[in-house]
Amino acid sequence: MKEENNLVSRVKRYSQVTTSLTSLATKFAGKKYLNFDLSDQKYAAQITEILGNLKGPLMKVAQLSATIPDLLPQEYAQKLAELQSNAPPMSWVFVRRRMKAELGDNWEKNFSQFDKEASFAASLGQVHKAVLQNKDKVACKLQYPDMSSAVEADLSQLKIIFKIYSSYNKSIQIREIYKEIEARLKEELDYRLEYKHLKVFRKIHEKNSYIRIPNVYEKISTNRLLVMEFLHGKKLIEYKQAPQKLRNELAKKLFMAWYYPFYKYGIIHGDPHLGNYSVDKENNINLFDYGCVRIFPAKFVKGVIDLYFALKEDNNKKIKLAYEAWGFKDIDDKLMNVLNKWALFLYDPILKDEVRRIQDSDSGIYGAKIAGEVHKELKKYGGVKPPREFVFMDRAAVGLGSIFIHLKAEINWYQLFHELIRDFSLKKVENDQKKALKSAGI
Repeated sequence: MKEENNLVSRVKRYSQVTTSLTSLATKFAGKKYLNFDLSDQKYAAQITEILGNLKGPLMKVAQLSATIPDLLPQEYAQKLAELQSNAPPMSWVFVRRRMKAELGDNWEKNFSQFDKEASFAASLGQVHKAVLQNKDKVACKLQYPDMSSAVEADLSQLKIIFKIYSSYNKSIQIREIYKEIEARLKEELDYRLEYKHLKVFRKIHEKNSYIRIPNVYEKISTNRLLVMEFLHGKKLIEYKQAPQKLRNELAKKLFMAWYYPFYKYGIIHGDPHLGNYSVDKENNINLFDYGCVRIFPAKFVKGVIDLYFALKEDNNKKIKLAYEAWGFKDIDDKLMNVLNKWALFLYDPILKDEVRRIQDSDSGIYGAKIAGEVHKELKKYGGVKPPREFVFMDRAAVGLGSIFIHLKAEINWYQLFHELIRDFSLKKVENDQKKALKSAGI
């Protein structure tokens, strides 16, 4: 049964979102005309509650916005970062209806056991544990009803949120950010595409035995239902008090899980938060959720590496060329100096050959302090247009950094990075990317 992006569902969603956004707009108007302090924690908490209660795509956008440096004031980013996909699950009545829509009237015959309670509920769907007739344990990722309509409605309304924020702060031009969010959100609705992403990462990590990626049961998976091998493991957060040696080991594996695909294939897992990883009995990393995957041209990967060496050499000419490779335009000395503050922070852990933590402070969002400083500088400079490629690359780096903070990992990040780029070749990345995508039918 095909679920349509229908007018009635969109109208219902518009009504729900518009009511909430009216409250949001009123608060921003209060800042402009009544001199309310939008940086006040109270208002940040209220606006976060409004967005969080909407669930669905807009909740996911709220989480995403919190991790994009300079997009939101620090107080808002901190509050929104707490929205780690804690949506209330669908009831069993809805679950049965959705499973019937995907697999037909006799859907239960595929399983000898199916948990009525969701083991995990996110912004776009939820996961149920089940056992197949052949005794295989599986995780069934089931999309919420009418999500296609909700995405279209929320993306339309998201423009309102961005417009409100733009009137409050003109330091960032957010048109490209919107385009990137739109593209990735629409991709996340297609579980067939997520299955292909899974196959890509299985190909990429085929020699990295410490990264575990679930198999997919294709015959009982659909566009909105993904039935995957159930991987046992403890949540990463449970290792905060583990011995330092183990925390360092896990951090190294996480570093490779994310950066190996980027520097070798120009592909990233775009949603690195604690909930998307677990650790098995052998301390291997289970990697979940491939809805948000970004594929970059090889020249962008080269630009990331070139910027590293340019900053290390303090060579302004090379720095500007690297920023242009990233997609920034009209780079003058003033803008370059502002961007360098953020870049030097991101590259700081890999600039010196030493064992260290990812950042000195263990509190707050990774990079929150320096992002605030850059934000102020950009405000003075005027509107800056971040390239689309920058959005998820930066978001992922910040998300991963936050995990390393949780683990209090002490590693020689410099050596890990140089090990990855030692044999870098633009042509090889292009060829290997093509092969990996072709093997998955992309």
